[in-house]
Amino acid sequence: MTTSLPLPRLILASSSSYRKELLSRLRLPFEVALPDIDETPLAGESPDATALRLAREKAAAVAARLPGCLVIGSDQVATLDGAQIGKPGDHARALAQLQQMRGRTVVFHTALCLWDGRDGSHQLDEIRAHVRFRDLPDAELDAYLRIEQPYDCAGSAKNEGLGIAILERIDSDDPTALTGLPLIALTGMLRKVGMPFFNLE
Repeated sequence: MTTSLPLPRLILASSSSYRKELLSRLRLPFEVALPDIDETPLAGESPDATALRLAREKAAAVAARLPGCLVIGSDQVATLDGAQIGKPGDHARALAQLQQMRGRTVVFHTALCLWDGRDGSHQLDEIRAHVRFRDLPDAELDAYLRIEQPYDCAGSAKNEGLGIAILERIDSDDPTALTGLPLIALTGMLRKVGMPFFNLE
């Protein structure tokens, strides 16, 4: 008779409440640990390379502190015409972002890393979402920002909230990628390391 080994602890290497909420949808027990890394893009680094590097570094940093665990790292970079768009931080910058993006398509590069602390291996992927913003007047954009205050979101729009009303179209292979944690890709990675999602007994 064989017995299955206990699965390692699952750790989300993120301070994001959005990623925490997304991961909780999978109904798996997990813990949160802050990665505490420098997230500054490197000179000449492409947006997808930045996202992939930071997702990997977040997972690796937490895995080094919590050996033997499965660690999830994720990072997102938004771009308009190839130029990176950061988190606005305040109302004025958020309004300027939305004014620049209205009627245009922004690409969100969301990178995902699953680090297996049992053997040091990791899986890495990047999922893109092409998001078309509605061409709205300043008054509507200003009113939206005052209601939702999405100042910690790259692109100044929470698609899981009222921000969906300022978007015209979203094209992506994984609808959760835009919110910051691509669950379709993540469940595939977790399956590869033996994580069960359904109790079949």
